[in-house]
Amino acid sequence: MANLLWLQGGACSGNTMSFLNADQPTAVDLLTDFGIDLLWHPSLGMELGQQAQDVFNRCVSGETPLDIFVFEGSVIQAPEKTGRFNMFAGRPMQDWVRELCAKADIVVAIGDCACWGGIPATAPNPSDSIGLQYLKRDSGGFLGSDYRSGLGLPVINVPGCPAHPDWITQIVVALASGRTADIALDELARPATFFTTFTQTGCTRTQFFDYKQSPAKFGEGTRTGCLFYEQGCRGPMTHSSCNKILWNRQSSKTRSGMPCIGCTEPEFPHHDLMPGTVFKTQKVSGVIPKEVPEGIDHASYLAMAATAKIVAPQWSKEDMFVV
Repeated sequence: MANLLWLQGGACSGNTMSFLNADQPTAVDLLTDFGIDLLWHPSLGMELGQQAQDVFNRCVSGETPLDIFVFEGSVIQAPEKTGRFNMFAGRPMQDWVRELCAKADIVVAIGDCACWGGIPATAPNPSDSIGLQYLKRDSGGFLGSDYRSGLGLPVINVPGCPAHPDWITQIVVALASGRTADIALDELARPATFFTTFTQTGCTRTQFFDYKQSPAKFGEGTRTGCLFYEQGCRGPMTHSSCNKILWNRQSSKTRSGMPCIGCTEPEFPHHDLMPGTVFKTQKVSGVIPKEVPEGIDHASYLAMAATAKIVAPQWSKEDMFVV
């Protein structure tokens, strides 16, 4: 039996909603089939008021062993590092986070806000929001870069806005079943099994990407053209398995005609968020993409793209799908 406590800081509850839609395994499976004792969750916990505080205090004192501490949302430090912009159970939430992380065997940050600060940490960041162990791509965060949990692990980051539901439940199952040694983490402490490949991996539009074909207008069909060249898709440079482990086992942003917005990367949200910038590929001189797929320089990419366009077959310019 593994004790799990889930708290929420500066967040929209999107990761909780995602978690409740998990399929393999489901949130219910965690409790009935995998031996997880959910001590408390902001949407599922039955305890209120003093009863809820008693749950937290028993974890802080060590009376109740805290095997897994899950945090959703940013740590709000304003005003002046007191954290009093986000009061919870009679205290600043940041105080609970600090004390619970000191007691937890494993700490998991769910969603961009908990991992890197997310949208709340976007400049000018009036709430002084920060991730548990990162602020955007900079190591440190609220707990500091040297923080290690009771089992000697850094904060395990499961990013996304929101995180994919099955990423959440599958990682929790692995941790609760004692398979921490099997979970390889990348340089940003993300589980490599979900964040080694790119969103583009498995995308049904890769044939169009190969020949540099793009729909001329946003929403122009849902099955023709690569969304990277004109529509701002970040699939070629975003680490995620969204097109391998489909959402609701059905689809993904790019499969439904929506550009990937790069929400698993620390820099999310990208660009200045002004109208006309989010779903538009940023270019130099109106021609050269400012960002190119990871692992290739601009000159090499442009040479490859020019050749691909020249040799592009007619079928790459048409709707290839019949179902």
